[in-house]
Amino acid sequence: TLKYNIILLCVIHFILDRLKVKLYYSKSEVTMNMMKCQMQRFRILSPSSSSLSSLSCDPSILETSRSRNNKITTNRIVRTYSCTRSNPMTTTTIESESSPNKTSLWFRHTQLPKTASIIGAPMTYGQPYVGTDHGPKRLRGKGLLQQLSSLGWRINDMPDLDFESMSQEVYGKVQLQPQPDQQQRQQEQEEDGDMDNLTTTTSYNSNSNSAHPNAKHSTLVGKGCLMLAELVYEERSNGRFPVVLGGDHSIAIGTLAGLLQAQPSTGVLWIDAHADLHTPWSSPSGNIHGMPLGFLLKNHLHRGGVAGFSWLDDGLFPTRLPSNSLVYIGLRDVDASERFFLKQFNIRTYTMHDIDRYGIGYVMEEALDYLGKDRPLHVSYDIDAIDPTHAPATGTAVRGGLTYREAHYVAEAVASSGNLASVEMVELNPMLAEKEGGENTVELALGILTSLMGKSIL
Repeated sequence: TLKYNIILLCVIHFILDRLKVKLYYSKSEVTMNMMKCQMQRFRILSPSSSSLSSLSCDPSILETSRSRNNKITTNRIVRTYSCTRSNPMTTTTIESESSPNKTSLWFRHTQLPKTASIIGAPMTYGQPYVGTDHGPKRLRGKGLLQQLSSLGWRINDMPDLDFESMSQEVYGKVQLQPQPDQQQRQQEQEEDGDMDNLTTTTSYNSNSNSAHPNAKHSTLVGKGCLMLAELVYEERSNGRFPVVLGGDHSIAIGTLAGLLQAQPSTGVLWIDAHADLHTPWSSPSGNIHGMPLGFLLKNHLHRGGVAGFSWLDDGLFPTRLPSNSLVYIGLRDVDASERFFLKQFNIRTYTMHDIDRYGIGYVMEEALDYLGKDRPLHVSYDIDAIDPTHAPATGTAVRGGLTYREAHYVAEAVASSGNLASVEMVELNPMLAEKEGGENTVELALGILTSLMGKSIL
């Protein structure tokens, strides 16, 4: 019996050893197959000498995207140029860097070669604080153009809209006194020699010049939004991707008007602490940065009597946003009249309570499913959607907002849907925080923009 037991143990040991060897080689084979698939998915081929002879620049790289069946889907020559901003009154075009990236698979509603049109809209007249006009300059100064280029985008950097000259034409040049806290920070900047970010105090006239008693500076804001609407319409109609840098949130009237005229099926994700659904007749403040959706939502507002916005009714930009094409993310400061409007129009809304309860992953999945799988999407991102511990430099900060990672996840989720066609970043005001807080807010806004444009952890 002992003899048979020893033989049986030897046989079992031999079988187990064979199984281990077989399992090891099976795992190795799977790993090698996965590596081969990844190499075939993004393969970089050197161009032939004949193709190089037709180019007047340095040798380029032919980037080839392959679908799952390994068939070539796109081929494009990618050329690299310096990312220096030239004459501020001219448009700067920057070709993307030659590295494989997700822009070849995402952003399906943008024509090839994928071009981001950077539109500075330094509007500050839709709210009472000086400083929102610094947003475009600060974001460019942090390297926005270079970072987008590194993600594979061609850059069409356009001159900022000149709202200051327009304000002088409308109201005349006057001296606007900053708020007390802004005045102190301005003095500190002068003492520190930080002249590049110094707050200017030349601005619009008093509220008595408003053409509507509860729509402050409506003539000026309306004219500025018309300029923006025409520009956004042109860029989107030509298949380019508008990146609008605010400026306060009143510019969304112009952005949305242009987008809806170019593509009426556009769905909108409104990332904000506030609903911005007020009208001049419901707003407690009269600040137009709280009214963009009040002006653009279908069947919500008859704009008669609001000077500066006749262009919305005269047939130039007639398309309105249906309530089922709008989703809110991150609401937490909603006025009573806005609650009524949200229920009246049955608008899909995810408040911070919903994010706390279900998690940002589930919320974004639901929001994107609601808007549909194959339509262009626009993201209007108000920096005050983020908790002020991370983004203090904004005019209407409200505690209890998105965390740092939640803010980025929102952007990453929309980008990975493949349907994103335009973005705007608004309400960035470095003058409303200490120097470190202002820098942190600008860097966070820059990071969110790059996440929207395709940057991810892996």
